Amino acid sequence: MAKKPQLDLLLIHPGNRQRIYQVLGRKLSSVEPPVWAGLMATYVRRKGYSVSLIDTEAEGLSPEQAAGAVADAAPLLVAIVVYGHQPSASTQNMSEALDLAAAIKQRTPEQKLLLVGGHVAALPEQTLKDSAADFVSSGEGPATLSSLLEALKSVSPNLGKVAGLLYRDNAELRWGPPSPLIQELDAEMPGIAWDLLPMKKYRAHNWHALGHPSRQPYASVYTTLGCPYHCTFCCIQAPFKSGEKFLGYKDSTNTYRYWSPKTVVDQLELLAKDYGVQHVKFADEMFVLNKKHVEPICDMMIERGLNLNIWAYARVDTVRDGMVEKLKKAGIHWLAFGIESANERVRDEARKGYDQEDIFETLNKVWDAGIHVIGNYIFGLPEDDLKSMQETLDLAMELNCEFGNFYAAMAYPGSQLYKTALQEKWPLPEKWSGYSQHAEDSLPLPTKHLSASEVLRFRDHAFHAYFQNPKYLDMVSRKFGSAAVEHIHSMAAHKLVRRFA
Repeated sequence: MAKKPQLDLLLIHPGNRQRIYQVLGRKLSSVEPPVWAGLMATYVRRKGYSVSLIDTEAEGLSPEQAAGAVADAAPLLVAIVVYGHQPSASTQNMSEALDLAAAIKQRTPEQKLLLVGGHVAALPEQTLKDSAADFVSSGEGPATLSSLLEALKSVSPNLGKVAGLLYRDNAELRWGPPSPLIQELDAEMPGIAWDLLPMKKYRAHNWHALGHPSRQPYASVYTTLGCPYHCTFCCIQAPFKSGEKFLGYKDSTNTYRYWSPKTVVDQLELLAKDYGVQHVKFADEMFVLNKKHVEPICDMMIERGLNLNIWAYARVDTVRDGMVEKLKKAGIHWLAFGIESANERVRDEARKGYDQEDIFETLNKVWDAGIHVIGNYIFGLPEDDLKSMQETLDLAMELNCEFGNFYAAMAYPGSQLYKTALQEKWPLPEKWSGYSQHAEDSLPLPTKHLSASEVLRFRDHAFHAYFQNPKYLDMVSRKFGSAAVEHIHSMAAHKLVRRFA
């Protein structure tokens, strides 16, 4: 019997919902498909390599169980892909990624192991020093993966030529050349390798399915990569900065790349027809931005009659006249807006270039089109005090969006806020899990006027005040029915354990 050829690449998505979300992880949090791991699988496959994928979060695997699966597969290379549901999820997944790397190396010390992802690209040297991995990627990852596989398959591997690679050479850390960004997304990385994923295990956010009988099947897709804005708290560009520098962009320039509308809609149609997906998240950091990109996608979805329930991110200042009606008709029933703060001084410091009147005008336009709104609010930005945070909560309750996300400001690696925190010697979480908004060891930033504990307590107070507000519950009843109200009651009944509150 012929020997089975060795698997080239095993991609692993790390995740532990209980560590990140506490009790909310059991039934309330979403279970997201690992979009970046799926994209990398497609990219590497198209280079001719064999690929498999393990989603430890969806499968509920411990690091030791995943290490056993790695030993059974015996691939040429394992890559732990530390991306997440949104940019901050990369950092909050690092604790699990480090445990997983240690378990793999303990089980099979000779296994070649790479870490890649947003957090990894933000702190490549620290990641390699702190982990059991052999290599880390200093860029977005796909090109580094294929280049590293090529090197490992050669008779005499030359790691120094692998683009975007940081590796150990005895006691020394050495860099390969920088890795450029992928420019031809349609040709090189046209979609996610859905066939490698446990599709029946993914579920939508609880609010996304209000009024629907089920939160499954569910999927997330990108239509763009990057964001042209420069919000101080955001780390979205971290994996792209080295590639941007290689291509000659100024450090102040944020690239923004597109898949074609046809590629996007082809993927949506595949998800609907082959996997029965109804709920979809456009995972772009900013989907509603370029009208020339957004409207053709909407037109194609309408033409093909895709009956999907989609949510996407927008900005108060990017929703153009005449756009929202088309978004609604295409199946985009929810838009998430980063309102962040009610206080103009706080917003300006965070580089949010709009005023209060713009917020009301844009949201009313969205509601008039029949689209639901998720308002995202941040407490604890550098200029915040108790008065300004209360103003933000008051604004949230006045707007009365169909859902609200309440965050405490975190200095995520790769953001300007992280650099400022280091310069100012502000206290940061001791463990990467402490960067999770919902974790027991969550530790937000202090402000110029408040301690981290005061910010965290206010954030948790705001959550319960909002979702127990009779005005909000009455609106939910009218729009989504009594079952949705009962669900909100159940959600708001959970109290997070906080070590630092």
